[in-house]
Amino acid sequence: GMKDVRIFIGPQRRGHIKKLTWIALLASSLCIFSVFGYVYQPLSSGACNVISSRGCKPLENWLPPSPARELTDDEIASRVVISDILNMPPAPSRRMKIAFLFLTPGPLPFEKLWDNFFQGHEGRFSVYVHASRDKPVHFSRYFINREIRSNKVEWGKISMVDAERRLLASALKDHDNQHFVLLSDSCIPLRDFDFVYDYLMYTNVSFID
Repeated sequence: GMKDVRIFIGPQRRGHIKKLTWIALLASSLCIFSVFGYVYQPLSSGACNVISSRGCKPLENWLPPSPARELTDDEIASRVVISDILNMPPAPSRRMKIAFLFLTPGPLPFEKLWDNFFQGHEGRFSVYVHASRDKPVHFSRYFINREIRSNKVEWGKISMVDAERRLLASALKDHDNQHFVLLSDSCIPLRDFDFVYDYLMYTNVSFID
């Protein structure tokens, strides 16, 4: 009867199925090996050449480039200026100086203290004054004719940043100025000049207060 009927697969049929199975396993192994090769970069150049003739490259290099954004006029100008500055060789300094940048609305109430602070240290400092409201009348020779072009400044507004940039730009014209100290009209020196000079000149960090 039908219960006694058995289906036999001949040797040739079994060999064909076994061959297809091995081909599928081999193809899967190659795919997995390739994915791991791109994601986990080999350390040696020989292993890189086994995976790809182009060698080892970061994964980002295999991705399509991100769409380029059109730069603004200010960004283009800034990149040009920064590139020129970075490629410019450092100017030799005859004597390193500290630039004291005074941001004040008018006369300096502690000018006499600063005069005593600067005395005897000529050639080791520079003074720049940004008077935003009233033109100050100076009695110290270190401050006379040291005003720069000044505009109105409002506390906490962008005009303060503009004034600081003017002071810094003026100080940068002197290549001997190596450190820059921004001061207000209420600042006073608490240490003598030699201490401040040595402290700033022999440090490699900036101070923000």
